[in-house]
Amino acid sequence: MHELGIVTYVARQVDEVARENEIDEIAEVVIEIGEVSGNVAEFLIDAWDYFRKTYPVLAGSKLRCETIKAITHCDGCGRNYPTVQYGKTCPHCGSGETRLLVGRECNIKEILVPDDE
Repeated sequence: MHELGIVTYVARQVDEVARENEIDEIAEVVIEIGEVSGNVAEFLIDAWDYFRKTYPVLAGSKLRCETIKAITHCDGCGRNYPTVQYGKTCPHCGSGETRLLVGRECNIKEILVPDDE
């Protein structure tokens, strides 16, 4: 379950940012996960709900996951297309000379504090 490793990393990074900015409480952390990254949002959220108790600043926080759609580029015809729908074969020209442009990422997008901070 690599989601636990990702959540551990995110929690450490957010805790560090909170300390650097003298923030006592985090309300929500938003991460972006690529559609073909192999990460499962539900598993990340479950791991977060367990692991956040390790850091007092994160104790009341929640994790929200946003999906980055996977896009592949075809070197044969120069066009882009949705990866999940068509895979490695370009639907425009049938070429297999393709490469993933986006969709494998895992990024911390936002760290939100409670409104009363």
